[in-house]
Amino acid sequence: MIKKLNRGVLLIIAALVLAACGGTTDDDEQEKNQAPTEETSEQSSDMDDMEHSDSGEIPDDLEAASNPTYEVGSQARITTDHMKGMEGAEATIVGAYDTRAYIISYTPSTGGEKVENHKWVVQEEIENSGDSEIPAGEEVTVQADHMEGMEGVTATIDSSEETTVYMIDYESTTDGKAVKNHKWVTEEELTTNK
Repeated sequence: MIKKLNRGVLLIIAALVLAACGGTTDDDEQEKNQAPTEETSEQSSDMDDMEHSDSGEIPDDLEAASNPTYEVGSQARITTDHMKGMEGAEATIVGAYDTRAYIISYTPSTGGEKVENHKWVVQEEIENSGDSEIPAGEEVTVQADHMEGMEGVTATIDSSEETTVYMIDYESTTDGKAVKNHKWVTEEELTTNK
């Protein structure tokens, strides 16, 4: 009798553990089925699991913006979601640079899933990029280390725009963690509106 009872309890516990590990919630299913938009791209979820570099180093040939909308030391509200906890956070501008910014897709050198539509790397972070715009679809070698497994990889250019990019500090809205020297956000991804 006791053996049967113990066996029954073990079976129930095993079933509960398996259900917890393998089950999905309605939210999980809804998230999987939601088509990515420009604002809610796959990039945010791809980058959430990756280690962000807080290095303030920039390429030697990256020129400071002559007349940025957001001055170094000023505050702005982030309107993009490159990473979890970013959108809506208050940013402090650490640097402002005039350049061409690229959206790229690549597979991290550390392994794992392909990162789609990563925003942003700048012209000066692409090997042998010169001054001309690199067309969409072109394969390039990335010299940036914003994220773990990014430096040295071959990436595909998805699109680009000529803009002012900003390096920012902010506090995550989800866990309160301080993020230092995030590279990059563009002018259109910041606002002075509260």
